Amino acid sequence: MHKRTLSLVAAAVALLVGAAPAAMAAGTGSGPVDFRTAVAAQGKARVTAAVLDLDGTGQEPVVYGDDTPYDTASIVKVDILSAMLLHARDHRRDLTARESAEAEVMIRDSDNTAATALWRAIGGAPGLESANRRLGLTSTQGGPGGLWGLTRTTAADQIRLLRAIFGTGPTPLDAASRSRIGTLMTEIAADQSWGVSAAADSGWALKNGWLMRTTTGLWDINSIGRVTTGGHHYLVAVLSNGSTSMADGVNLVERAVRTAVSDAAAH
Repeated sequence: MHKRTLSLVAAAVALLVGAAPAAMAAGTGSGPVDFRTAVAAQGKARVTAAVLDLDGTGQEPVVYGDDTPYDTASIVKVDILSAMLLHARDHRRDLTARESAEAEVMIRDSDNTAATALWRAIGGAPGLESANRRLGLTSTQGGPGGLWGLTRTTAADQIRLLRAIFGTGPTPLDAASRSRIGTLMTEIAADQSWGVSAAADSGWALKNGWLMRTTTGLWDINSIGRVTTGGHHYLVAVLSNGSTSMADGVNLVERAVRTAVSDAAAH
């Protein structure tokens, strides 16, 4: 994994659909700026993105911004389902009808009640962390008690999780489990299909997370998934916090994903 700072190529910024500024390509220009500045993060907002080109030769993601931990909010639901499928296979069984139904609404509709039920089924934070050791995640810590949304993770770790689902190499998840998770991530409710999909031109699979922290009134907004653009498949994780509203956080995440994927595609 390596970190890349972006350089401004021009001062003008074109508007894309949704009034978010277009990605600024890396290259020679007025000098290096950090990722937060490049994507016009405002106030206390902080953002990190990680991108891995599945069709490229790189084995580690490119990370934009500081790869420090963020609250997951509902993106952890992909991790919970991965852990649940590993747990079931370890016990040589399929998911029960109830578990299957909970898994579907947890991913498609981001249902919190279903997530809590499956969180308990995997054994909470210890069960999640046990599964993550097998999946190769090294910087994800389960939330306390029943607070699965306060799991802490990094953008690079989320790429490791996505690679276990969408990559072509060996993984503890069997083919059926990978297909199950990946398919559900293409069936997200229409009002939740924002985020990394902003960088796609011909297909996406995603899960988003959003959470207003009661202690600050500021928002955690995250998006992870696979996008297809320019004929390449990219795994993308964008994590953010400190936005003053959900709308501001969504716009920041979409600016970040466009910027990061555009830069990754240019290299």
